[in-house]
Parts: sequence; structure tokens; C-alpha cells
Amino acid sequence: MNYGISKTLSLPFEEAVQKVTNELMKEGFGVLTTIDVKETLKKKLDVDFNKYLILGACYPQFAYEALLVEEQIGLLMPCNVIIYEKEGKTIVAGFNPMTISYISANDKLRELSARLNEKMYKVIESL
Repeated sequence: MNYGISKTLSLPFEEAVQKVTNELMKEGFGVLTTIDVKETLKKKLDVDFNKYLILGACYPQFAYEALLVEEQIGLLMPCNVIIYEKEGKTIVAGFNPMTISYISANDKLRELSARLNEKMYKVIESL
């Protein structure tokens, strides 16, 4: 199952983070959380890891409509976007909202997922 939409960038990590955040905002997403995996692993396990961020992106209208249809959908929110370094490149991947339609038989959620998928695809393609 393809649960992510990804793109490899030749931008430095910090520039990629800013660009991703800006593109999310252009499409109506807000970033609710930022998890610095590298920092967390250093603090908790005293291990070194590559630069790796998880952004918890939320599209409020989708969240509201989805929660009205199915309260447990909150388990799949927010839409995570990851940014990490690998072999001198920066990789960005966003949660593929169509994943929701694979695990839910709810037609309304499938419709909402398709709409949100278009927005996430635009974000990743714009990078």
C-alpha cells in the first residue's frame, strides 16, 4: 500500500522545512505539531540520527467534516508530513489521505479523502 506521497529535493534541510511549511499553508493546512526525531532520539536513547522532522499538518475543514462522519477518524489525524536527510538529499513525504479510503467503508470519508489527497498532492508537487 502506498501510504505516502514523496519527493526528493536538492534543497538543504532547513530550507526544505521552511518551503514545506509555506506550501502547506498555501493549501490551507496548519502545522499543529513538530516532532524533531533526531533530538528526541538523542535525549531518550543517546543515539545519533539523521535530521528528521515529523510535521502534524491539519486541514481544519476536512477534520471537522470527517469527525462529524466518523468520530474514530481522529486516530488517523493529523496528516503527517516527514522531512529527512538521506545521502545528501532532503526527502519530503506527506501522508496519502487515500489511505483512509482503504481502511474505511464509509463513502463520505472516501469522498473527503479524495479531496484532501488533491491538496496534499499539490503541496508535494509544488516543492
